[in-house]
Amino acid sequence: MKKAITITLFMLSLFATAQQQSIDQKVNDLLKKMTIEEKIGQLNQYTGDNQATGPITINPNKQNEIKQGLIGSMLNVIGTKYTRGYQELAMQSRLKIPLLFGQDVIHGYKMTFPLPLAEAASWDLAAIELGARVAATEAAASGIHWTFAPMVDIGRDPRWGRVMEGAGEDTYLGSKIAYARVKGFQGNKLGDLNSVMACVKHFAAYGAGVGGRDYNSVDMSERMLWETYLPPFKAALDAGAATFMNSFNDINGIPATGNAHLQRDILKGKWNFQGFVVSDWGSIGEMVAHGYSKDLKEAAYSAITAGSDMDMESNAYRKHLAELVKEGRVSIDLIDDAVKRILRKKFELGLFDDPYRYSDEKRAEKALNNPEHRKAAREMAEKSIVLLKNENQTLPISKNAKTIAFIGPMVKEYKENMGFWSVELPEVDYNKWIVSQWDGLQNKVGKNTKLLYAKGCEIEGTNKDGFAEAVATAKQADVVILSIGERRDMSGEAKSRSDLNLPGVQEDLVKAVMATGKPVVVLINAGRPLVFNWTADNVPAILYTWWLGTEAGNAIANVLFGDYNPSGKLPMTFPREVGQIPIYYNHFSTGRPAKDENATNYVSAYIDLKNSPKYPFGYGLSYTTFDYSGLKLSSTKIKSNETIKVSFQLKNSGKVAGEEVAQLYLKDKFGSVVRPVLELRDFQKVKLNAGESKTIEFTIDKEKLSFYNDKVEWVAEPGDFEVMIGTSSADIKLRSDFELVN
Repeated sequence: MKKAITITLFMLSLFATAQQQSIDQKVNDLLKKMTIEEKIGQLNQYTGDNQATGPITINPNKQNEIKQGLIGSMLNVIGTKYTRGYQELAMQSRLKIPLLFGQDVIHGYKMTFPLPLAEAASWDLAAIELGARVAATEAAASGIHWTFAPMVDIGRDPRWGRVMEGAGEDTYLGSKIAYARVKGFQGNKLGDLNSVMACVKHFAAYGAGVGGRDYNSVDMSERMLWETYLPPFKAALDAGAATFMNSFNDINGIPATGNAHLQRDILKGKWNFQGFVVSDWGSIGEMVAHGYSKDLKEAAYSAITAGSDMDMESNAYRKHLAELVKEGRVSIDLIDDAVKRILRKKFELGLFDDPYRYSDEKRAEKALNNPEHRKAAREMAEKSIVLLKNENQTLPISKNAKTIAFIGPMVKEYKENMGFWSVELPEVDYNKWIVSQWDGLQNKVGKNTKLLYAKGCEIEGTNKDGFAEAVATAKQADVVILSIGERRDMSGEAKSRSDLNLPGVQEDLVKAVMATGKPVVVLINAGRPLVFNWTADNVPAILYTWWLGTEAGNAIANVLFGDYNPSGKLPMTFPREVGQIPIYYNHFSTGRPAKDENATNYVSAYIDLKNSPKYPFGYGLSYTTFDYSGLKLSSTKIKSNETIKVSFQLKNSGKVAGEEVAQLYLKDKFGSVVRPVLELRDFQKVKLNAGESKTIEFTIDKEKLSFYNDKVEWVAEPGDFEVMIGTSSADIKLRSDFELVN
């Protein structure tokens, strides 16, 4: 049997190699027929005339340029009708090279899933992959070939609005999620009709912008780049990512778009990436504003020589590359390499066999209305909710409650639940498509339960006129649910905030309702960690619901009433105040560490604020309890070619079934460079029935003990290590030591 499997795998490998050789031959044959203008056309991307995430290029000659083969790709063209229409124009060109259609399919297409940061809170890699799979299926059926996702930037600063688009602060968790999302988007292989090309962004270190300001400068050591910010990109590449997108920021003084070290040396050199790199929106032209390039021509020169293959919306290549080649400043070999990378993907997608194969109205109708997609979105939304507090077993709400007051500015909103970076299809009535939080509660409660509503206040502003009605409504109820938070467009691109407190007078509304003495549950809707200290300290029950997408209302109702036991864990540290930022769990120690929260005298501490966060990385409660016991290590000494098995007992000691994310952290006690106080190195999400126990096992190998030294070499140094098993980075249940020896 093993021999048969080996032969089959060998034959499949030979077939794949032969297929790739065949595509390469087709690419080379086509390249020989192309003029330099047609080659440069393949490197040029325009937006459609409707949606945009940047300033739209007004080009009345766009259609003629497509017919002339001077445009290789378009973005923001929605629907089979429009993608087919533009593709028909491309088929009028001399060589009939099909267009690529790209779109920001970040967390769903028609069926909107939770924000990526919310999905990361699930720590459920299979569910995250499924969410990307559903999005790819819908997008591909609608004529889309390519999504500008996943964003794999590490985000340690919640002032940066784009943390909502990533997987949080941790490199290990972020790498696992990056791999899962690429697999979800691309499926079994490119060219399948339910597959879209992934685009890993933003290369690189975009999440480390100074002050949490979008598009801002980044300054970091080469070691930090390799150890913290690059691993999720490598994981995405290992998953087979078809494309990469460079980033807006400069890094150590060189804009990423024109950074040869990132794109030529690392990505296409050391990592041998065979796909293509697209600029971010206008980022080639923006090198002029950076003060790096004299003008658009010099920006084009810097970008193409650094390894940026496709120009999104800056027109630098279209206007200046031919001139640069004619002058001898840019080798035609650079142009040919970029064109080959793009053509190869068009062949792999099957577009030369049938340019319209992804623009099928019947397939789109079926994919966009698949009831299984709604089920997947609801389950993902349930898994994304984090229970932050639950005093006196306020949750779950009893199904025998006679009167429930549902109060707040988010209760009856529809599109707010979609969050930022959601695709809005013109033919969809979102007030009917999305399950609002009010609708979800109505769907859940029985005929014997009365629901009361009061808005209380707006999301922003100082008007408290609705407080009296909200208080009067609360007084009539057995339990009060308050739904508050950000607007959906307060987190996202260009949405950096210096103040992360709850907007407007919402926390005053919480205080007013709490004064009634009624049991209160607060839902916090947001795309990033917020600061809500009064609420955190005084409200008995808090659910962090992020923005959960199409099925938000049903998912929230299921958690409120205990039909789903919350299992989410925070993928980012929540600060006490903005002054703590950046704050993250895997920081270095100092020569003067604070021994406890009260130590402030000549130690690394604030004199007016605790060092600890409000909620730590990995934190999240459940309606049940879990006991950790019996930690065992298979050995206390290992060599670099050996492994240690770490095992322990996990028991559901509560009264209901639940899921726990058991987290393994390691601490390198001393090294040739300072090491973090602890680092996540593995995790398992385990479902246990009430009273059930299970032996959990992790494996520690050389890879999990390795790091980049001061020479940026990936090494595992002999020495002492501590292994920690916990329910969060700040709640370690089990500890033991071992040694790595020569």
